[in-house]
Amino acid sequence: MKVRIEETCTACGLCVDTCPKVFDMGDEFAEVIVDEVPADLADLVKQAAEECPVEAIIVE
Repeated sequence: MKVRIEETCTACGLCVDTCPKVFDMGDEFAEVIVDEVPADLADLVKQAAEECPVEAIIVE
């Protein structure tokens, strides 16, 4: 599974709180810090995407 964050991110930090092993807070918005999401973190990444207030997290 891959994940990316679009520029619509508002840097609320919810994804970082939900799954800090995949997301980190950058200068302007959240960033994905892994190339491929580990299988054991897939559910947390999906949760972060579902809870993102601006739907900026795209799971592929």
